[in-house]
Amino acid sequence: MRVPVLVEHAPSPSAPASVARRPPPPSAAGPRIAAVRCALPPHRYAQHELTGPIGDLCLSPGADRALLHRVHASAGVRTRHLALPIERYARLGDFGRSNGAWLETGLELGEEALSGALREAGLTPADVDLLVFASITGVSAPSLDARLAGRMGLRPDVKRLPLFGLGCVAGAAGLARVHDHLRGHPEDTAVLLTVELCSLTLQRGDASRANLVAGALFGDGAAALVARGGNTHGVNTDDGGSGSGSGSGSGTVASASGPRVVATRSHLYPGTEGLLGWEIGAAGFRVVIDAGVPDIVRGHLGRHLRAFLAEHELTVDDIGIWICHPGGPRILSAVSETLGLSEDALDRSRRSLAAVGNMSSVSVLHILEDVRVRRAPEPGTWGLLLAMGPGFCSELVLLRW
Repeated sequence: MRVPVLVEHAPSPSAPASVARRPPPPSAAGPRIAAVRCALPPHRYAQHELTGPIGDLCLSPGADRALLHRVHASAGVRTRHLALPIERYARLGDFGRSNGAWLETGLELGEEALSGALREAGLTPADVDLLVFASITGVSAPSLDARLAGRMGLRPDVKRLPLFGLGCVAGAAGLARVHDHLRGHPEDTAVLLTVELCSLTLQRGDASRANLVAGALFGDGAAALVARGGNTHGVNTDDGGSGSGSGSGSGTVASASGPRVVATRSHLYPGTEGLLGWEIGAAGFRVVIDAGVPDIVRGHLGRHLRAFLAEHELTVDDIGIWICHPGGPRILSAVSETLGLSEDALDRSRRSLAAVGNMSSVSVLHILEDVRVRRAPEPGTWGLLLAMGPGFCSELVLLRW
């Protein structure tokens, strides 16, 4: 497919070339991330253990497997976790069974991730004021977050925001929407929960390159992030204020060590709707991954990202922590090239890809958890969390430790 030519509106000649938006003063510091916790299914496989079974699912008997072996070898994935034992996938049959497995396993992993994150933050389910839920690998009504609310003891008046259709960008976009809510409700505690069981969307009998790439790249998992507004107990704002929130949990240590969200930015790329997403049919979700995606990243991400940083008097060189969605080796290379990053800047993303594969919206939270578990960044360190997804779109979240 030919990569679309993007035509974007130029500023009016009478308008200034750029209008800098100053970062908020310390007293208006944004919400702080108090905890991040991932949950992975117990079925863990080395990449080479999956190549044969996935070939059996996708290819006809006797078909040439050269492409299959190439994409598995070049995916940058060493191990992955699957929602089900690999031998069960051949027996799933139709979309209804796959979606049923998504709901059953998703509830288990979602509860594990959410309870772990709340425990890490020193909070209880009753402290949650907003629950944002994202998934693109299954559907249900009532949504999975509503089912978890009663199962886990969230308050009956908890606000819920289930998201579908954002795909890989939803981890970053969901955090951005949590930030928006907490800036307007600084006494609240908000949770982002993402559940992605990508293996359940693999199309049986589909030998297309996109399906084979998905079968080589994606893994399964869930993640929960807890964020607290500037007026909640236990959130240490930069001016020393302790706030007066209504939450019953303390969360002091976790809140103080986590980064705060300074600003966010969303961007849609016109004319690129067909590059990434699902074709939805009787068999469920058939993946669309166009080869032109890395070229869109190279051609446009750098300009928008630099403009976003400039509004906060920052440059690419000021960012000490990069949390980039590991869309695959070609995407990571495109991001690194267009931003002129050092060779090791995206190592966290590459480690995540190697250890668990591309987990769609879960991946950036998996990387953020890794940052928190390893040596904490020095106070004052700037970070940028970014992801791209169907639309085609990008989402940027500026962090500061």
